[in-house]
Amino acid sequence: MTRVAAIDCGTNSIRLLVADADPATGELVDLDRRMTIVRLGQGVDRTGRLAPEALERTFAACREYAAIIKEHGAERLRFVATSASRDAENRDEFVRGVLDILGVEPEVITGDQEAGFSFTGATKELAGSDHLDKPYLVVDIGGGSTEFVVGDDQVRGARSVDVGCVRMTERHLVRDGAVTDPPTEEQIAAVRADIERALDLAEESVPLREARTLVGLAGSVTTVSAIAQELPEYDSQRIHHSRVPRQKVREITEWLLHSTHAERAAVPSMHPGRVDVIAAGALVLLSIMNRTGAEEVVVSEHDILDGIAWSLA
Repeated sequence: MTRVAAIDCGTNSIRLLVADADPATGELVDLDRRMTIVRLGQGVDRTGRLAPEALERTFAACREYAAIIKEHGAERLRFVATSASRDAENRDEFVRGVLDILGVEPEVITGDQEAGFSFTGATKELAGSDHLDKPYLVVDIGGGSTEFVVGDDQVRGARSVDVGCVRMTERHLVRDGAVTDPPTEEQIAAVRADIERALDLAEESVPLREARTLVGLAGSVTTVSAIAQELPEYDSQRIHHSRVPRQKVREITEWLLHSTHAERAAVPSMHPGRVDVIAAGALVLLSIMNRTGAEEVVVSEHDILDGIAWSLA
């Protein structure tokens, strides 16, 4: 066993996994897995820069994570940063802050690298399943971007496109500095059009429709599953490897798009940091299912974070 620590810093959240990894058996035993909503990508689509308050929220989470990593005695640490920090002009400020706190330099990875980590993390434990047909289409719907990966035992094609729950919300669903409550039909149509253009781009290099099983990752997808199951609270064990039919995703998405902030916040499994962006994330998922013809999505709690951990093992 090798004790490793992996950090995934995205547009909306920063997540930590400390685990014991055994490459011989393919087993990854969680010691600590947690997520903090920091909204690092706040305003990046509009300004091209990381906001000072967003950086401070992220650095505060890094200080908390540093203490946890030290407590568990992890032998190796890898910090991966994705969409927001790829796009920002002042990403050097972000890199210096992380290096000072954690002692490692964040790797600002490409969309293709992000896709590869996501595929490994999501499918490594599915390899022995007799109930899921290959090839898989792994879809990681993040805050700033969505990664598409098609593969079976290895990746056949991957593409990252700039549609995510935060980016779509900030680009189309905000008026006068606040999220429209609920959005207008014109705003929803603009989000749909942006997503469809992104799917066209993804299909240029990834055979989306050849996949036999759709595997969905990240908070937008797991929250849709929690709502579908009417969970009294967020429950990772019940969400992991749950299956949500397309019709159910459609019903939930329509409700989210036409609900108020208060109605979404009242959902017991909803993280407060997702209330304003979940509708756009659910619409990305539904659009992918419509495009590919997938009748259901297999929901995975294991994703890029697990892929990063395996890269250290």
